[in-house]
Amino acid sequence: MNYYWRLFATGLSFTVFGLGGFILWILVFPLLSLIPSDQHQKNLRAQWCVHQSFYCFIGLMHRLGIMTYEIEGLEKLNKPGQLIIANHPTLIDIVFLISRIPAINCIVKEKLWHNPFTKGPIINAGYISNGDPEAMISQSVAYLKSGGKMIIFPEGTRSVQGQQYKFQRSAARIALQANARVTPVTISCQPNTLSKTEKWYQIPKQAFHLSMQVGNDMVLDEFLAIQPQTIAVRRFNQYLQDYFTQKREHSEPNGK
Repeated sequence: MNYYWRLFATGLSFTVFGLGGFILWILVFPLLSLIPSDQHQKNLRAQWCVHQSFYCFIGLMHRLGIMTYEIEGLEKLNKPGQLIIANHPTLIDIVFLISRIPAINCIVKEKLWHNPFTKGPIINAGYISNGDPEAMISQSVAYLKSGGKMIIFPEGTRSVQGQQYKFQRSAARIALQANARVTPVTISCQPNTLSKTEKWYQIPKQAFHLSMQVGNDMVLDEFLAIQPQTIAVRRFNQYLQDYFTQKREHSEPNGK
């Protein structure tokens, strides 16, 4: 009975998630737009609304018995000019992170701009599309230099259990060009669920546990001193990949 309850509760949670995004788009954001302010302030208010809705969503999943969670080092987040670089094991990683940070930007897939349940929050919060890689990088660098905070998953997509990390270089490039405060966040999920190879209804036999560990800020001086920048980006990207690989090997037996 517990299994079937969690299956029903999972479907209910994702239904609520979709409806919540739609309500934000057609009701909440239009009302907020009536408040006189510049575009930056409007984006910050929308990001705060997304943060609150994601906080409630994680709370709902927890109270329904779908998941448990723990966070270590939360006080290290929410700093100006901070670039949070995280691994990406599950579908709800970005939801979990944004639920803990009141106003933060992120990079989203181009196709989500055309989804009626995600389009409203994405546009109003000023999230950055990955549709044009060069524009994505320049917009991200400018946002960080202005004091904004961002989340990036250097994998570009969810991890596949048992496979080695293969990071794209855009996160390393953005970090070095912006000379950002880079804070690594390691996310693990036990038992594995909501991964790239699983559908939402393929739930585990027990509630899953999501763990988030915030590391210390990374020192970029060594990489900033390397010329040309293409080599610096390649080496920093490898450094990031090695860091998260070691973290996974310590948290999960045999890296699985």
